Amino acid sequence: MDITTLPVAGIALAVASAIALAVGNLLQGRGVRRMQTRVEAAGGSRVLHLVRNRWWLAGGVLLVLSTLLQMGSLAFAPLIVVQPVGVTALVFTTLLTAWATRQAPSGAVLRAIGLSAGGVALFVVVAALVSTQHAINDQQLVAILSTLGGTLLVTAVFVVAARGRRLPALTWVILGGVYSAFVATLGKTVILRVQTILSAGHFAFTDADVLTLACLVGIFVAGGLSIYFVQRAHASNRAEVVVAGLTVIDPAVAVLLGITILGEASGAPWWAALAFAGAGAVAVTGVFALSRAEGVRPVSSRTGAGS
Repeated sequence: MDITTLPVAGIALAVASAIALAVGNLLQGRGVRRMQTRVEAAGGSRVLHLVRNRWWLAGGVLLVLSTLLQMGSLAFAPLIVVQPVGVTALVFTTLLTAWATRQAPSGAVLRAIGLSAGGVALFVVVAALVSTQHAINDQQLVAILSTLGGTLLVTAVFVVAARGRRLPALTWVILGGVYSAFVATLGKTVILRVQTILSAGHFAFTDADVLTLACLVGIFVAGGLSIYFVQRAHASNRAEVVVAGLTVIDPAVAVLLGITILGEASGAPWWAALAFAGAGAVAVTGVFALSRAEGVRPVSSRTGAGS
């Protein structure tokens, strides 16, 4: 590798990020639901109700912390290794929901989570074995920024075309995950550029640094859209479904960018590609299964003669 990595440190920070993501989304989901109730009862601005809600604000702080921890993890390991680790947030979310509601997850929920977690776990193991990390060049930066621009254009066309129609609730989850993936990928490119500068021991502003600044702008644009779509997702989905989308759709897109543009799997054998495809398909199947699952059921339903 051209740049020294510490995969264990990266994975540890990714797990910490997942915990913050899980708790933050639960709190923000609660804040969004309370906002909707108050707007329906008394009217007023949705935004004002949100910013006055302590649960939503606390969740926002944790989501910022999650992002910082995620960026830290990307400084120590390749994108395709640490990004999928975020699926552990799904496990934490389910456990916290069960604890808060005093209800046990249904069998359908547990099976869906098992699919998602199992698929991502396989992906991470294979990625850790075959991934490589290199300093990023200008062509790669242009490719990532162009991909983001194309995604923004497609999203704008989609939103305009769908105006006035009732969209599937999972739509906002998917969009939130897609733009969250761009935050991680662009963040990784900036980290790699900074590491390259530090290893060189000197800095002189060049045309290449304009692209790095463009990546920083892209992070703020993608991050803002991800936040917006996640809030829309919370309004029509359970917290575990939102987290599932963020922790499976996000790494699926980020890994695709990491492989095709950053070249993090350039030296991987043919069987790794099959493993990546299979593991990703299993994880995404788990997300859709979770969106259709029954949710949680009372613990008492598991007791008694008939259980």
